[in-house]
Amino acid sequence: MAATAPWHPKEEGFAAICGLLEQQISHSASSADKSQIWQQLQHYSQFPDFNNYLAFILTRAEGKSVEVRQAAGLLLKNNLKNAYTSMAPAYQQYIKLELLPCLGVADRHIRSTVGTIISVVVQLGGILGWPELLQALVSCLDSNDLNHMEGAMDTLSKICEDIPQVLDSDVPGLPERPINVFLPRLLKFFQSPHASLRKLSLGSVNQYIMLLPAALHASMDQYLQGLFILANDPSSEVRKLVSAAFVQLIEVRPAFLEPHLRNVIEYMLQVNNDTEEEVALEACEFWSAYCEAQLPSENLREFLPRLIPILLSNMVYSDDDESLADAEEDGSVPDRDQDIKPRFHSSRLHGSENGEDDDDNIVGIWNLRKCSAAALDILSNVFGDEILPTLMPFVQAKLATSDDETWKGREAAVLALGAIAEGCISGLYPHLNEIVAFLIPLLDDKFPLIRSISCWTLSRFSKFIVQSAGHQKGYEQFDKVLVGLLRRILDNNKRVQEAACSAFATLEEEAAEELAPRLEMILQHLMCAFGKYQRRNLRIVYDAIGTLADAVGGELNQPTYLEILMPPLIAKWQQLSNSDKDLFPLLECFTSISQALGAGFSQFAEPVFQRCISIIQSQQLAKVQAKVNPVPSGVLYDKEFIVCSLDLLSGLAEGLGSGIESLVSQSNLRDLLLQCCTDEASDVRQSGFALLGDLARVCPVHLQPRLPEFLDIAAKQLNTPKLQETVSVANNACWAIGELAVKVRQEISPIVMTVISCLVQILQHAEELNKSLIENSAITLGRIAWVCPELVAPHMEHFMQRWCIALSMIRDDIEKEDAFRGLCALVRTNPSGALNSLIYLCNAIASWHEIKSEGLHNEVHQVLHGYKQMLVNGGAWDQCMSALEPPVREKLSKIYQV
Repeated sequence: MAATAPWHPKEEGFAAICGLLEQQISHSASSADKSQIWQQLQHYSQFPDFNNYLAFILTRAEGKSVEVRQAAGLLLKNNLKNAYTSMAPAYQQYIKLELLPCLGVADRHIRSTVGTIISVVVQLGGILGWPELLQALVSCLDSNDLNHMEGAMDTLSKICEDIPQVLDSDVPGLPERPINVFLPRLLKFFQSPHASLRKLSLGSVNQYIMLLPAALHASMDQYLQGLFILANDPSSEVRKLVSAAFVQLIEVRPAFLEPHLRNVIEYMLQVNNDTEEEVALEACEFWSAYCEAQLPSENLREFLPRLIPILLSNMVYSDDDESLADAEEDGSVPDRDQDIKPRFHSSRLHGSENGEDDDDNIVGIWNLRKCSAAALDILSNVFGDEILPTLMPFVQAKLATSDDETWKGREAAVLALGAIAEGCISGLYPHLNEIVAFLIPLLDDKFPLIRSISCWTLSRFSKFIVQSAGHQKGYEQFDKVLVGLLRRILDNNKRVQEAACSAFATLEEEAAEELAPRLEMILQHLMCAFGKYQRRNLRIVYDAIGTLADAVGGELNQPTYLEILMPPLIAKWQQLSNSDKDLFPLLECFTSISQALGAGFSQFAEPVFQRCISIIQSQQLAKVQAKVNPVPSGVLYDKEFIVCSLDLLSGLAEGLGSGIESLVSQSNLRDLLLQCCTDEASDVRQSGFALLGDLARVCPVHLQPRLPEFLDIAAKQLNTPKLQETVSVANNACWAIGELAVKVRQEISPIVMTVISCLVQILQHAEELNKSLIENSAITLGRIAWVCPELVAPHMEHFMQRWCIALSMIRDDIEKEDAFRGLCALVRTNPSGALNSLIYLCNAIASWHEIKSEGLHNEVHQVLHGYKQMLVNGGAWDQCMSALEPPVREKLSKIYQV
């Protein structure tokens, strides 16, 4: 058979594609033109050899501008990502052979684009599919020609960054792993006279710290020596990479640094003061990484007197800090879309709260100032009051100044006080009254950034401020802080507004019912801010209102307060369209208010309920349309609208109780909810099952017609191979099954065995799963056992021990009562099923602080006495009692007389 003729471009095809690329990169082309050009390029991409043309233009079209050739290369890279694996092998080979000779071309931009494409091809086809590549890279690295060395090094660095594991794997036909061939060459380049090669080689080796291939492990001494040689490199990019290497090593491979630790710490202290902020920032990460790696703190202790002053001086605003531009009165300037950070709503979760609050940090762009404050925070948590003798003289000296020139130093000192508020609290405690008294006037400082940082630092002491409110002087101080923060909420500077609102939300959480006497004043200020703020900070007001509702609960349910609070919120609610993202924080805010007001929210409930239903409906419709027609028309699908609406409906169900029944009965919520519970997005399912559980509590009759489907889909969430990834969905589904069980009783029987086997699996893997899921599994198992004991009892011995361990971890509440009713029902039905787990059963019973329900107390009493009668002959009961911990034995004897 004749060999296929080599591919050559046709002149007219070449000219047409170059023409389109020229138009595409032209600055004069309008967006309509660009869209048309894009469509024509898409049309050409239907031809099987289109990518060959792009490769030819990139590598050989020397008569064309570098920009056109680069544009061809970038288009080729994107096309290959989607099409490489389905391309004809001959075309794949053509592209690969065209790329290799360009590794060393004179133009750096072309070399860089070629390197990016090679990395994509290796990602998709592996090293095995391109045996010539390794040889070409080695030849270039060994060539002594700067263009060739740089081109190969740039390509290699991209492969190391994107797919480092590819070079550290066995390749059939090669005597050793590629990394073994490249690593000695990379380490040799550490000493190259060319900064670009030093930077690329060091960056490439750093990518392997996490993976630690055998080759790097064996060359670790050489690598560390190389790092020390590069430590004072004239290139700041190289110095930054040296710091990054030490930070990564201390995080994941600290043992290698231990012999050199003093030298490394000395170096990091020096670089933390580097004139280049990027280098100093990278070095500053070292202190937090060191503390988090839980290395012996004494190694760092002697350096603290030198480290703390460096951190403090780096906490002063640099002259080019973006925040200094925020220092004018801009409260009336509307926000641009790009000023508004994307927000993330976290779906409802039933059970133990184990989420971390991250509103402690004043976020924004990560920089040396914030990194230094974070390092000081962590050091204060590790060393506690030991750092105060070094730190406080600096802070006091800065705070003692009062002239305009030194305001940045004062601001940094206030930031430092906030940073150590947690770690040094015992050392600061005797002086806290003075510190707070000193900070209060700073809320009215002439410099906005001092006003904003004072809000934050006061919020860091809010626990102390609230605890002191119990006596007269403390209450006066609490009131001054409260009024001062409210004043700042109405500041004319957006940055101060934001800090004051966030600080106030933190104070609200601590103060709770202490806020009640000041509620009217608080609401007036918050609603005044609501009328004054631009879009971005409006979100923070919603958060402060929601936090207030959570903090004071039913106290809010008074006509005077509702007249201040509700009309502006309802006006905003009516003004926003169903597809406006500014609706999200308002939906969240209403969720908190509806739960706080309870039945008091019923006067506002109907329009809110209807709106949630219509949002879910329109979003589900938009989702169907997006699948049919990818070009959007009408409402754009965004699942967050569904999640927020489901969560608000849950809040209504919780607040109104059975009062929601009339609204549910006249809607199609049941069918919409079933769709949400089967959605492919896990956060939609998570909120769906939360609402299912809330509705089961208050109006189960309206779920009845589709009960088997709800139970079936909920059970499926517990039996998924990827349970770890969707643990919050499983958690809510599990809780919802339990809530349904206690309401519909025997009707749950068809899924009992399926659910029990899943719950037992979960309890058997308790160590790997989160606490909330274990608690909910134990409770739901008990609830099912309570309503269907005859189905569950025969299988008791398979799960009693694990179940009792989980039950003993749960705090006293109504759900634990239900679970123990199930436990007693099983023992009555099959007493022998728990005999081997009697000690665990006794521990679970003793975990109660007090059983409030007299009926349940009597049932538990009967269970214990039943076993005592069964086992008293032959001494088995005494044996069981003596195996218990003394406090457990005493508790059971005292409460149940056994």
